[in-house]
Amino acid sequence: MNNIKKIGLTALAGSLVATTAFAAELSVSGGAALYMDQPNNNAVKGNSFYMGDSVTFSGSGEMDNGWTVSVSYELDGGAQSSAGSTGGTATATSNVGGTNVLDSHSMTIDMGDTGSITFSGHGGDSALSLLDDKTPNAYEESWDVVSGADGSVVNGVSGNNMFMYKSPTVSGAQVMLSYINASDAVTDKSYMDFGVTVSPEAFDGLNIGYATGDDESVTGTTNSEDTMYVTYAYGAATVGFQRGNRDTNQGANDIQTTSVGISYAISDDFSVAYNQNDVSYEASAKVDQEATGISLSYTMGSMSLSGAMNTVDNIGGATATDREGYEFELAFAF
Repeated sequence: MNNIKKIGLTALAGSLVATTAFAAELSVSGGAALYMDQPNNNAVKGNSFYMGDSVTFSGSGEMDNGWTVSVSYELDGGAQSSAGSTGGTATATSNVGGTNVLDSHSMTIDMGDTGSITFSGHGGDSALSLLDDKTPNAYEESWDVVSGADGSVVNGVSGNNMFMYKSPTVSGAQVMLSYINASDAVTDKSYMDFGVTVSPEAFDGLNIGYATGDDESVTGTTNSEDTMYVTYAYGAATVGFQRGNRDTNQGANDIQTTSVGISYAISDDFSVAYNQNDVSYEASAKVDQEATGISLSYTMGSMSLSGAMNTVDNIGGATATDREGYEFELAFAF
């Protein structure tokens, strides 16, 4: 009987050792960052100062078949929004009292020559949102930073529990496909969009992209969106053009967006950019929303200073709804 017990204990010990061999080691990354911003300088005086408050845990491992599995968890002092999770398991989490919460988190299976699949529990990009404005800038887009100016951006749907497939790059071309199941989508309908990017090997510096998708964020309202862009880098300068469209089945509410931008690397450490974004509305009662922005980025060793100063007129198509805003980031890497 004692021998049987010894055999059983030995087998259990071996099982425990084999199990712990699968335990993943996660690395921790973060940094020190100080921000100063003012999203509506027309109405509010004074600056808002705050610092970054997140760390990211990440790890990866290789399977027996050569595939690589990686995972990432962001621990953030801010609140995780559950927007876009109707009927899903995600819930809104606040940081009352400064409690840290799990924010962006995802896992990726890299299948080598077959491509990769990423499952984003929170904080992922769809094909459309990933390509919503690819005109070159040094910090943020011309429609960003200013409060309320991003409402007319053609960027599809992003939500919790989203799948993203990326094909391997073949002759400079890559295909992307994203999917959100109905139980986790922002509506009772599943969402899917498609994108493709091309960097022709015969034309160094040229990049082209296109993405399209249909969504029903409001039940009964169907939006068909698409965007395309082209950028070209020559020496220290990069120029870009982008056109987006949103067609809806609800009356004269279609929009068209046009973006242009140019960036210039003054040195290896200092870059500046200028961007414009115009939104044209089909509705006769609305006027064009016009955004302009200047951005910069400067790096000195482990320190970087970046920022953008943007102006947006006729926000949302409303006459004389004009705002200015800015944001600057001082970051230290160590």
